[in-house]
Amino acid sequence: MLTTENDTLSAVPGIRVGHWTDPSGCTGCTVILGPVEGMTASGLVLGGGPASRELALLDPARMVQRIDALVLTGGSAFGLAAADGVMRWLHAQGRGFETMGGRVPLVPAAAIFDLLVSTRGVRPDADSGRLAAAAASDAPVAQGRVGAGAGATAGSYLGLGRAVRTGLGSFATRFVTDSGNVAWVGALAVANPVGDIVDPDTGRVVAGHGLPAAEVAACIEGYVAQQNTTLIAVATDVPLTKGEAAGLAASAHAGLARGVRPSHTPFDGDTVFVVSTGTGPSVSTGALAVMVQETAVRAVVRAASAEGS
Repeated sequence: MLTTENDTLSAVPGIRVGHWTDPSGCTGCTVILGPVEGMTASGLVLGGGPASRELALLDPARMVQRIDALVLTGGSAFGLAAADGVMRWLHAQGRGFETMGGRVPLVPAAAIFDLLVSTRGVRPDADSGRLAAAAASDAPVAQGRVGAGAGATAGSYLGLGRAVRTGLGSFATRFVTDSGNVAWVGALAVANPVGDIVDPDTGRVVAGHGLPAAEVAACIEGYVAQQNTTLIAVATDVPLTKGEAAGLAASAHAGLARGVRPSHTPFDGDTVFVVSTGTGPSVSTGALAVMVQETAVRAVVRAASAEGS
């Protein structure tokens, strides 16, 4: 795996990313756009408290194969309204799934709970999503307290008053195949877990408190906030079926678990999306699983340590 000058999600050919951040700096949304022809996509929820939209259509058994955009947002379930604005923006561009009644843009979305950070009652709405979509580009993704990560925190098991501000992080790599072709895998993470964020390479706590597992368990025994979630979007140009994308979503969750301790609690709505533009070379799913896991965990660590957090 080789890193590149742009080592964020937008390095994947055909992927563009845009943010909208409320002026308060306490909430926002992030939009991931693919090519005009859309992206093959699947996803997987393993946390106990997700806030999401259009996740059912990502099941490999469902008819629709491709989506037009992804939305990651703050504002809990209120923030899912940002997807409405993205749909309208895409429709104005003539994009979407062709139906007898016209094109219908397909925009899955997931939200984190940041309502106690964004105390002025500001929540991303349709206009926020439209602005984020209009701002999307292939420039390196802005990281830190921006977009969907603006109101993110970690380590809230000691109480919301002692939670540590985190944010949004992204990482991408390119993989050179035996035949010399280049494939890309990138990840974008919004880290808002009950637990701590840990760099698995060093064991260093990047965000949180670093208490022993038994003490964390004791804290969670009396945990009352129940309002967390880590979101990850993975993109590649390697051609994938929906079934393969679903399998790679599990790999991304494994990466999440390496960087968040504890992860996937009943209080976390941990959700992963995997999308493919399908424009790159073929790569074995085994190699992709390794790359997805690595990019996911690095994106999570960056979400806690990016400049601006």
